[in-house]
Amino acid sequence: MSIFGGLFKKKEMQAPPQIVPFLPQQVRQTESLELKDIIAPSALKVGPRELNLGDKFVRTFFVISYPRFLNESWFAPVINLDKVFDVSIFVHPIDTVQALRQFQKKVAEVQSQIHERESKGMVRDPMLDTAYQDLESLRDNLQQAQEKLFEVGLYISIYAESEAELDTVESEVKSILEAKLVYVKPALFQQEQGFKSVIPIASDLLEVHSRLNSSPLSSLFPFISFDLTSDKGILFGINRHNSSLILFDRFSLENYNSITFAKSGAGKSYAVKLEILRTLMFETEVLVIDPEREYEYMADAVGGRYFKISLNSEHHINPFDLPVPGPDESAASVLRSNTINLIGLFRLMMGGLTPEEDAIIDAAITETYALKDITPDSDFRNIEPPLMSDFELVLSGMEGGESLAQRLTKYTKGTWAGFINRPTNIDINKKFIVFSLRDMEDELKPIAMYIVMHYIWNAIRRELKKRLLVIDEAWWMMKSEDTASFLLSLAKRGRKYYLGLATITQDVDDFMRSPYGVPIITNSSIQLLLKQSPTSIDRLQQVFTLTDEEKYLLLESGVGEGIFFAGLKHVAIKIIASYTEDQIITSDPSQVLSIQRAKKELADAEAEE
Repeated sequence: MSIFGGLFKKKEMQAPPQIVPFLPQQVRQTESLELKDIIAPSALKVGPRELNLGDKFVRTFFVISYPRFLNESWFAPVINLDKVFDVSIFVHPIDTVQALRQFQKKVAEVQSQIHERESKGMVRDPMLDTAYQDLESLRDNLQQAQEKLFEVGLYISIYAESEAELDTVESEVKSILEAKLVYVKPALFQQEQGFKSVIPIASDLLEVHSRLNSSPLSSLFPFISFDLTSDKGILFGINRHNSSLILFDRFSLENYNSITFAKSGAGKSYAVKLEILRTLMFETEVLVIDPEREYEYMADAVGGRYFKISLNSEHHINPFDLPVPGPDESAASVLRSNTINLIGLFRLMMGGLTPEEDAIIDAAITETYALKDITPDSDFRNIEPPLMSDFELVLSGMEGGESLAQRLTKYTKGTWAGFINRPTNIDINKKFIVFSLRDMEDELKPIAMYIVMHYIWNAIRRELKKRLLVIDEAWWMMKSEDTASFLLSLAKRGRKYYLGLATITQDVDDFMRSPYGVPIITNSSIQLLLKQSPTSIDRLQQVFTLTDEEKYLLLESGVGEGIFFAGLKHVAIKIIASYTEDQIITSDPSQVLSIQRAKKELADAEAEE
C-alpha cells in the first residue's frame, strides 16, 4: 500500500470533485501511528486537472511523444527551472529476445510498404526509408548487445499558490519541452494517480510509457551538473557535485578578470595564491599588490621580487614617470593620460579638489613637465622626469596655487616626504613581483595603491605580455572614487594588453557600496564565492542571483569551499593543494611559525657544520 493509499478515495470518471478529510479516529483505530499519518495533508480536493493540497495546487503531466533524436542534456532546462516541481522517471526493461521478434515483424511490414510503392511506380516516401534504416540499425545494436529497450514513463508535477500561477508554470514548462519536440499532456481525471506516481514511493499508477533504447534514455539522467574541465588551463579545484577536476584557463574567456569574495579565514588568499603558483608554470607573469605581507615567503620560494612600500622603505616610485609609447600610441596621448592620472592622485592626496583647483593642478602638471623639456613631441626614452618637489615649486608660483602647494608640503618636506618625492629605483623584470603595503600607514594605503597600480599599468602598456595582476583586500581601493574608478578602467582595458585582473576582498559591503563595485563584478568572467557571513549573504544572493540552496551552501561551506563561476557555468568547488604547494602558500599562523622554526633549525645546523 502506498504512503497516501489510505487517504485517497477512488472516484468514478465523471464524478464531481470530492474533499476527503483526514479523520483522527482512523488513527486511533490503528495499533500505532504510521509515517503516512504524519506527512499526509489534512484534506485533499481531487479535480479533473489538478489537486488541491491545503493551500497548494498541484498538476501532473506525462510525456506522450519524443523526437527522432534526443540531444544530450535536453532535459536540463526543465531540471534547472527556478520553480517548485517534482519529476519521476520510471524505467521498465523489455526482454531483448521478445523485442527482436517484434522488430522482425515491424521490419517486414515497412519493407512490404516500400516494395508496394515501388511496384505501383509511386515516388519514394522519405519517412518510410528513414523508419526502415532506424529499425535496421536498432535491430543490429540489439543483436550485438550494444543497446537495450525500455518502457519509459516521464511524469512531472508542478506546484503553485493558485490556479492562475499553475497555468503560467504549465505554459513555461510546455514551451521549453515543445521547443525540443517533446510533447506533454495533463493527466485528465487521473491527477490522483499522477500525484501518487510522482511522490517517492516507486508506484507507476499512470503507466503512460514510450519505448526508448539505451542511448536516448541516458539523456534523461536528471542529476545534471556542469563540468569545467577543458583541454588546457590550471587546476582550480574539485567539483563537489561529481568529484571531477575543474581545469580552466582564464585567458580563454571574453575577458581575463576574476573576483573573489569570502569572509576572513575562508581561504580566499589561499585559493588565489594556489592559482598564482600554478599560473607561473605557463609562462605568465604575475604581479601582486599585497596589503598584509602574505606573499613574501611565496616570492622567495619561486624566485620573485618583493618590494616593501612604506615611508621608511628603500623602494620608491615616482608618479611623474612616463612610459615609452607603444606601437599604437603617441607621446602626446601618453602624456595626456599620465596628466589625468596625476590629477586623480592629487585629488586623493589633498582630500578632494574644487573645479578651480582642478584646473590649476592641470596647468601646473603641464608646466612641471615643461621645466624638464618634456612636451608631446619628446622622446620619453631619454628624459629625466620631474619630482614632487618640482611640482610643488611650480604650483607655489602660480596664481591661486599657494594654498595647494601648502597642502602638498607634507609629501615633499614633511613626514611623508620619503614616500613619493624620490626617483623610481625598482625594476619589475621577474616573473613574480609583489608590492607589500603592510607597513604603510592606513591613511596612505589608498594613495600607495593608486601609485603602485599606475606604475604597473605603465609597465604593462610598455610591453605586451601574458600577465595576471592580483589586488588583495581590494576594499581599500573602493573607499576612494578615484582608486575605484581606476580599478574599473583596469578591468575594462586589461584585455587589450593581455592582462587578467584578480580582485580579492572580504568586506563585501564596502565593495558593493561603491558605484564601481557591481560594474567590476560584471566585467569579471570568473567569480569565486567562498564561505560567507550571514550579514553579507543576502546582498551576494541578490547580485549573483543565487538560489536558496546556493545561499545555504555558502553559509555552511568549510574553508576552501564555495561556488566557482566561469562564464555561464558555475559549480560547487573544493580547493585542494598538494603538500608542497600548501607549504609555500599557507597563511595559517601556526604553519608559518612551524616553517620558520624549521628554517632556523636548518640554518643553525648548517652553521655548526
